[in-house]
Amino acid sequence: MISSVQSKPARVTAGVDTHLDNHVVAIKDELGRDLGHESFPADSGGYKAMLAYAKSFGDVECFGIEGTGSFGAGLARHLVGAGVPVFEVMRPKRQERRRYGKSDPADARAAAKAVQAGEAGSPKSADDRVEMIRLLRSAKDSAMKSRTQALLVLKATIITAPAPLREELEVLSPAVLLRRAMALRPGPMVNPTAAAKYTLRSLARRYHELDVELKGLTQAIETLTTAVAPELVATFGVGPDTAAALLIAAGDNPRRLGSEAAFSMLCGASPLDASSGKQVRHRLNRGGDRRANCALHMIVMTRLRYDEKTQAYLKRRLAEGKTKREAVRCLKRFVAREVYKILVPPITLADAA
Repeated sequence: MISSVQSKPARVTAGVDTHLDNHVVAIKDELGRDLGHESFPADSGGYKAMLAYAKSFGDVECFGIEGTGSFGAGLARHLVGAGVPVFEVMRPKRQERRRYGKSDPADARAAAKAVQAGEAGSPKSADDRVEMIRLLRSAKDSAMKSRTQALLVLKATIITAPAPLREELEVLSPAVLLRRAMALRPGPMVNPTAAAKYTLRSLARRYHELDVELKGLTQAIETLTTAVAPELVATFGVGPDTAAALLIAAGDNPRRLGSEAAFSMLCGASPLDASSGKQVRHRLNRGGDRRANCALHMIVMTRLRYDEKTQAYLKRRLAEGKTKREAVRCLKRFVAREVYKILVPPITLADAA
């Protein structure tokens, strides 16, 4: 007699397509068969309901989430706290979307499929001091852009200001100009000169406030960076800003990268194989974290200017027939290896115990 009750699959994999207000989860069994999909709110209640929904199909092996660093950050933290393995997946390729169409359930199924195919990686944990540095740097970047914009608008205002006011201010240096603009007294708003003075004073005060904010954020980032990775900050050519960029690229859990080659790839400092047929060559890697790549470049430029060993290495590479750009790329790869060894020291017997 055949039982009418179906047994649950032993292991299931969940894929999630994340959005601002809701997340769509799709469940696949061990053989990659679709078991179902559902949409849940993007809040703590929705996270619990989603996990319960996945468990209703069997033992959850893992979750594959698209966008763990943005819309899926809250869900990833909830699942890790519940002891569920989480993997980060890339958005589906455009070629596949053209072939199969675009929908939230399809993207969720593609996320689960990517995990089962071994095409997903461990996400950043974003739960410690490196995440704090990232948040502060985000605020610093915004303040810096706003400060620059305020100065540009101030200078543009001077160009179109009434002639006497323009002639008085356009010859001043930026520092003196800001002080003079902050001290302007527009008086009654009865003519364009008064309006121009009021505008210039407002922009100068905004610039000053943003400058104070930037100094505070910079100090906070330097303090945190030095506390998190003092050895990295003390490395020749590495400053607080470059150290912060490299720390943010690695995340709070840099051991997830697995090797220094993976970290180099993450920073866009590893050449990519572009061989075909009898031609064997490598090309420049234009991917990866470009802020981290810029940090590596700044370190190399500093060492080329002040470090004798780096200068000797460049001369040797040039003598071998390489261009300066090629030699700099080799140096960036070397620095990436050096940084990784600092961020991820080898595990000793004492650590294992």
